[in-house]
Amino acid sequence: MLAGELYLADDPEIAADALRSALLNETFNATSAGEPEARRTALAELLGEVGEGTEIRPPLRVDYGHRITVGPRTFVNFGAVFLDVARITIGADVQMGPNVQLLTPAHPIDPEPRRAKWEAAQPITIGDNVWLGGGVIVCPGVSIGENTVVGAGAVVTKDLPANVVAVGNPARVIRKIGEAEEERPTAP
Repeated sequence: MLAGELYLADDPEIAADALRSALLNETFNATSAGEPEARRTALAELLGEVGEGTEIRPPLRVDYGHRITVGPRTFVNFGAVFLDVARITIGADVQMGPNVQLLTPAHPIDPEPRRAKWEAAQPITIGDNVWLGGGVIVCPGVSIGENTVVGAGAVVTKDLPANVVAVGNPARVIRKIGEAEEERPTAP
């Protein structure tokens, strides 16, 4: 499974890992905003690595959790879904709008193996200082380069380079960051 090869999800070891994650996910999602330390502890138990100063707002849904690393100072808004059958690596200073989905699982196109419940997965990598707008979906095997901005509702099916703005379904690069355009508000 971790090598990206076909596997059956009803394997007892995988099922036990999924149950562990589901219970930790419930704990994290039940934490109170008034108890930031309890929330941080639950998140640290659920995920493989959580950088300092990172905030992830519940509800959060993950498959296993321990295959997810999140860099420091990252912010993930409400309703994120991170299906970590394969590794998910999120860099430092990443911003994610509500309802972002990072989806590593893949299923066979051929109907027979799919009917037999075979699955596979490919890792996802989100570079430092990336901004994913609300509702962005990142598909299996995708890497997004540092500083890239992905517009709300985009579906990212292929790698995106660093320092670009991408929008649409499927997401496509519309410009490099720093090219002349009528910029929206920027910091002084």
